[in-house]
Amino acid sequence: MSAPPDLPEIVSRAFVVSRKAGYVAFCRNETGRLLASLAATRSGTLAEFGTGTGVGTAWLRSGVRGGTHILTAELDARLANAAAEIFTDDDQVEVVAADWATLRDKGPFSLLFLDAHESGGSTADDVIDLVETGGIVVLDDFKPCESWPPVAAGRVDVLREQWLTDERFTTAEVMVAPDAAVLIATKR
Repeated sequence: MSAPPDLPEIVSRAFVVSRKAGYVAFCRNETGRLLASLAATRSGTLAEFGTGTGVGTAWLRSGVRGGTHILTAELDARLANAAAEIFTDDDQVEVVAADWATLRDKGPFSLLFLDAHESGGSTADDVIDLVETGGIVVLDDFKPCESWPPVAAGRVDVLREQWLTDERFTTAEVMVAPDAAVLIATKR
C-alpha cells in the first residue's frame, strides 16, 4: 500500500490554525479531496456555510481556478477570525463572521458546501435559491447507509431521504471512507 498524497500547503496551514484554536470538528481529508476535485470544475462564486477554522475552505481553495471566488461564513467570530488568518493575502477567499443566512443575497453559488446536520439540517428548500442551475451542493458528515429508507441512529434519516428524493436535484450518496459519506446534489 502506498502512502496517501501529501496535503496541499493551504490545507496544512489550516490544520495548524485548527490545532492552535483547539478546534477538532473539521472537514475530513477524504471529503476535502472530493471538495478540491469538485471546486476545480466550478467558476463564479463558491460558498461554505460553517467555516469552523477553515479546513474545508482550504480544501476548496486548493482546487479552484483563477477568477473563482470563495465566500465562507462562520457564526462563531473567534473561529471566523482564526480561519481568516489562513487567507489574509488571498483575494479569492472571503471569510465572514456571520450566520449563513446573511449570505442569501450573495448567490447564486456554483458550489455550496455545508455540514448537513450542524447547519440546522439544511433541506433542499433552504438552499434551492442559493444555487445556480447546474450548481452543486455538497453535504457532509453522514454515516454510510445501505437501507431504504435510510436509517441513522435507529430512525429514518429524513434529511438524507429528502435530498435523495427531491426532484429539483439529482443527488448521489458517495462513501468517502468506510465510516463517512457525503451527498452530492446537482440542481436541475
